[in-house]
Amino acid sequence: MTMNERYEDVLKQYELEVKQVRKGRGVWICETDRGMKSLREYQGTCKRLEFEDQVLGRLKALPGFLADQYVRNAEGNLLSTAEDGTRFVLKEWYGNQECNLKDGNEICRGLRSIACLHQGLREIPFAEEWAMGSTQPNLPDQDMKRHNRELRRARTYIRGKRKKSDFELCVMKSFDSFFEQAEEAADGLAGLWAEGEEPRCLCHGDLDQHHVLMTDGQVAIVEYNRLHLGLQVEDLYRFMRKAMEKHGWSLALGREMLEAYQGELWLDEKERQCLYYLFLYPEKYWKQINYYFNANKAWIPARNMDKIISLKEQERERRRFLDWLRAAWI
Repeated sequence: MTMNERYEDVLKQYELEVKQVRKGRGVWICETDRGMKSLREYQGTCKRLEFEDQVLGRLKALPGFLADQYVRNAEGNLLSTAEDGTRFVLKEWYGNQECNLKDGNEICRGLRSIACLHQGLREIPFAEEWAMGSTQPNLPDQDMKRHNRELRRARTYIRGKRKKSDFELCVMKSFDSFFEQAEEAADGLAGLWAEGEEPRCLCHGDLDQHHVLMTDGQVAIVEYNRLHLGLQVEDLYRFMRKAMEKHGWSLALGREMLEAYQGELWLDEKERQCLYYLFLYPEKYWKQINYYFNANKAWIPARNMDKIISLKEQERERRRFLDWLRAAWI
C-alpha cells in the first residue's frame, strides 16, 4: 500500500470535503471545506492522545488562543487506521511561518502567547486520571548533576591523553570556568524547593521557534506531544535561550523578553531564581563535550571546535546578561 493510498483511505473516514492534498514536512497538508488540516502518522498510545485532546479542549476557551487541535473522525475517534494498520491523526493547520528569531517584535509576541498558554495550563483542574497520561521527567537539577558527572568523565579522559588534539586543548583551557558555572547552577537549583514542593504544572515541554507560529495577526502554539507535569519556567528558558543565542546574548533583548512574558504572567521569587540557574548552566558547552565523548574521538569535525570558540567569544555578553538577571531578580 503506497503512502498516497494510505492517506486517501484515512481521509475518507472524516466528515469533510478534501479539495487538495500536498506533502509537507512530515505531514500531509489538506485543504478542506473546514479549513486547513494536517494528517500525520501516530505511534503513541490512545490514552496519551486522549489526554492531550482533553487539555487542548480546555485551552480552546482561551481568548485568541490557537493550537493544533485534534479532529475526530466520523466515528468520533481521534485515531484513524489505514487498511495496512498504519495509524494517523488529523489536526488543525496554521502553516509554516515560524517565529522569526531575528525579529524582536515577533519574539515578544511569541512570549506573550507562551505566558497566556502557561496561565491557561495552570487553571486547568488537574484530575488524577489526567496525571496518569502525563509523564514526569527529571527536575532540571537532576539532569544537571548527571551532565556534570559526564563532564568530569570527559575531563579525566582528556587529561589522561598524552597527545591532545586542538579541540581537546581548547576544552582543557575553557573547562574550569564553564564547569564552575555548571556546579553552581546544579547546587542552586537543588536548594530552591524542598522535595515534593516544586510548583509542578502542565508544561508544553518542547517550546522553541518551530512550535510558535505567526498566522493572520495571531500566534499559534503547536505540537503538544511532550506535554507533561513539570516547571513552566523551563518552557520560558528554552524559548528565550534560543533567541538570546541568535542575538549574541543581547541584554536589551533579554529585558524585553522578560517584560513581555511578565506582562501576562508574573513569576514568583523562586521561579525567577530557577530561571537564573537554568541560564547559568552552560548547556551548549556540555552538549559539545558530550558529543565529543560519545563519538569517534579520532575525528572531530571542525564545526565542533568552532562552537567551543564561539561560546568563549560570547561569554562576556552572556555573563553581562546573567549579572543583570541576578542583580535585578534575586
